[in-house]
Amino acid sequence: MAFVAVAAGLRVLVVQVVTHIGLAGILIAAARLGADVGLISFRLDRVGEMSCNPAIGGLGKGQIVKEVDALGGLMGSIADETGIQFRMLNTGKGAAVRAPRCQS
Repeated sequence: MAFVAVAAGLRVLVVQVVTHIGLAGILIAAARLGADVGLISFRLDRVGEMSCNPAIGGLGKGQIVKEVDALGGLMGSIADETGIQFRMLNTGKGAAVRAPRCQS
């Protein structure tokens, strides 16, 4: 738990975000639970900034994305909406090593 000072006194926050990593997931989970979120950042202009190579999918991460979606997460849905390139990897190899990847 974290404490944040407000005009009327102290308010208890259930969720505290210290970095942009996982920001969307934390905000979605907090909204679903009705919890308050505290965000601490050194640069407000960089909150939610994406990395230079935000790829979703591939052999390993693709399986995780499917599991996250099955549990109610939004990683795959957001990747579908923000994707600028969609590819099938390892098309020249067997079906066991083919995997979709999205570049957002």
